[in-house]
Amino acid sequence: MKLRFQVKGMTCASCSAHVEHAACGVAGTREVSVSLLTDSLSLTVDDADAPRVRREIVAAVKKAGYTAIPEGEADAGQALPAADKKEDSPLPTLIASAILTALLMTVSMGPMLGLSIPFFDGVENAIPYAFTQLLLTIPVLYLNRKFFTSGFAALARRAPNMDSLVAIGATASVAYGIFAIYAIGYAQGDGDTATVHHWLHSLYFESAATILTLVSLGKFLEHRARRKSADAVRALAALSPDTAWVERDGDWVEVPVGDIAIGDRVRVRAGELIPVDGIVAEGDVSVDESALSGESMPVDHSVGDRLSAACTIVDGAAVFTADRVGSDTALARILRLLEDAAASKAPVARLADRISRVFVPAVIAVSIVTAIVWLIAGQPDTAFRCAVSVLVISCPCALGLATPTAIMVGTGRGAQLGILIKSAEALETLHAVDCILLDKTGTLTEGKPAVTDVIPLGARPADECLALAAALEASSTHPLARAITTAAGTCPAEGAVQGFKNEVGRGVGGTVNGLACFVGKPGAAAVEINPAKLAPLEAAGKTVVCLTVDGEAAALIAISDKIKPDSAAAVAALKAAKVRPVMLTGDNPSTAAAVAAAVGIAPADVHASLLPEQKEAAVAAETAAHTTAMVGDGINDAPALTRASVGIAIGAGTEVAIDAADVVLTRSTLCDAVNAIALSRATFANIRQNLFWALFYNAIGIPLAAGVLIPAFDLALNPMFAAAAMSLSSVCVVTNALRLRRFKPKIETKPNESEDTNMLFGKTKTQTTTLKVSGMACGHCAARVEQAVAAIRGATAKVDLASATVTIEAPEKVTREQLVDAIEKAGYKVEG
Repeated sequence: MKLRFQVKGMTCASCSAHVEHAACGVAGTREVSVSLLTDSLSLTVDDADAPRVRREIVAAVKKAGYTAIPEGEADAGQALPAADKKEDSPLPTLIASAILTALLMTVSMGPMLGLSIPFFDGVENAIPYAFTQLLLTIPVLYLNRKFFTSGFAALARRAPNMDSLVAIGATASVAYGIFAIYAIGYAQGDGDTATVHHWLHSLYFESAATILTLVSLGKFLEHRARRKSADAVRALAALSPDTAWVERDGDWVEVPVGDIAIGDRVRVRAGELIPVDGIVAEGDVSVDESALSGESMPVDHSVGDRLSAACTIVDGAAVFTADRVGSDTALARILRLLEDAAASKAPVARLADRISRVFVPAVIAVSIVTAIVWLIAGQPDTAFRCAVSVLVISCPCALGLATPTAIMVGTGRGAQLGILIKSAEALETLHAVDCILLDKTGTLTEGKPAVTDVIPLGARPADECLALAAALEASSTHPLARAITTAAGTCPAEGAVQGFKNEVGRGVGGTVNGLACFVGKPGAAAVEINPAKLAPLEAAGKTVVCLTVDGEAAALIAISDKIKPDSAAAVAALKAAKVRPVMLTGDNPSTAAAVAAAVGIAPADVHASLLPEQKEAAVAAETAAHTTAMVGDGINDAPALTRASVGIAIGAGTEVAIDAADVVLTRSTLCDAVNAIALSRATFANIRQNLFWALFYNAIGIPLAAGVLIPAFDLALNPMFAAAAMSLSSVCVVTNALRLRRFKPKIETKPNESEDTNMLFGKTKTQTTTLKVSGMACGHCAARVEQAVAAIRGATAKVDLASATVTIEAPEKVTREQLVDAIEKAGYKVEG
């Protein structure tokens, strides 16, 4: 099982590395991941070990100098990313530090700028001049004392962090300045004005104050930037209302959302947010589901339909029965998914973690070596200045924030576009995909066989031919028979079909209104068919049946699974992105080839007539040579989704497919797979930029601070400028990651009102009802009954003419009375 903790006290990448190291030391833990961005720790343990591990993690993290709070014990606000927690604002402290530092700079730099300050001018006033700087520095030290308490505590645990570097640098500056005051006093006693003048320029109190103020400014700017990085998550979290109207003892009362229980009847009206998930019991509403699906068009819902929390009622009013509350709602599941993705670590982040773990000790070592080298060179002042500069210019935070910030913003932007990425590892793998494997049915096509062509071969018109064929097919249970009966628009008289005969594998025959008719495979019709009319239909991958009347060919009826309108554009975009599309399907080769040709997939990349295990084997073969993504929607796709480098589930697919996938598309469009790859590539381009900047900055800044340019160019870096550079480096990394919020999808998808986006987060529970219905005589009757039932949202019906029964599958909240009413309005009688 997964255990999650909120961690307090982390300030930099070194901190998160120490927390992770402490957690990994607890027996029974695996997949340990610490996020500085969300101040969280997550790990996986066996169920039986969970209580013990939870206790030992808290103890281990505490021993490391931090506080771990198990999930469920933290405050509600702590469930949000760290950047969103309500804390005491650091702004007043920052402003006070800035004012004091400005006064200190005025005093210390005044003589250099030609400013004359009474009581401070001249060598004779050296002691008041130096002591005033110390008095102005002390409040700044107190205001920023957190750097010292955290930094020296970490140093005492032999786990130094960024605060340790700042604390050592500021303390060294102050200690050096206090020593300088004593040296000035001693030199004045001896009347040595040259020595007094020298030490007056080596006080470094202003360096200590400026270092602390600039680092605090950097932390403040970084805090604001990190807050923006969680905008998408925070916006979703804000979509839960505080209260809702619930029925209590026959009266409607307003209660906190947290008090809603499963089974409560909840009322929602136009303009209100849906507080929890549930099934509509009364009323009709139009719902804006863009928060969950990204779909801009409102979706109509009636009795029996599912409503999801965070969606807005656009029109109408309804009463629904709550069935998912609290952490079980669709909104909570999305938030958890986004938080898990932000807290997880991409493989590229592991390199940064390894560097961060040794970074601070290495910087301290470099600082000491720098001081020793310059002392040996006989330049103690340069030794101090360079050693302090090395300490304060080094920035492990930029390195630690490079990856998680970009992942947080990238996954948040994906959620806004209807692309839910379950982990940082999936996001990283997705950007390298060069082969995408596509299921045909439901991914490239609609997944619903329908009549596409009726081509008369004689004098009878198409409508009459279709009616004759439907009369025969009404008694057939073949899937294609339903497509024909549904397409027919008229109903022949009762008893019109006589002598019905079903020839398995060939077709069906009988007498319709005195006409000897047969519907079946063209080869089984025993008539001559014009190849010019048959060939184009078969070449298009359509299934063709032939209707004969009195031994003569009357019509060809073509049936196919329609290709989604945006599939060809999506395949073209994949090719443009240098991703090779491959089709995997259980359908026959001719149909697969026709669909592939229509959407632009090369014949060599089409694999047809595959069983689920064969599909998985095909994915495994491609994955051995390429980084693959598998897109599917059915139960039979689940093994292949797991086998691919990245599994992508279409949102309207089965829950099995969704659970097996790494990425979930809330809309049933392949275009979002294109957008997911593009988003992943944009995110990792951003991560590479961040890592380059963080490594480049430290690689250039540390040697420069150490004084490598002093011998050749007499260029040295003042500790104050080093602190400013360090602060800005983190801000630059986080600000660069925020550019991902402006990511534009490669293909803008069009709204599809027929999609049931709620299927992603739990299908509506269904019930099966069988009704005895009289008055049904043929396939047209069956089609009319099925269409009447289908008018009830979420309901489907299957008619058995032989037993005069209708088997209906509908949401459990659809009542028997509704079903009976729908059938009887269609002109038939429900007997029981």
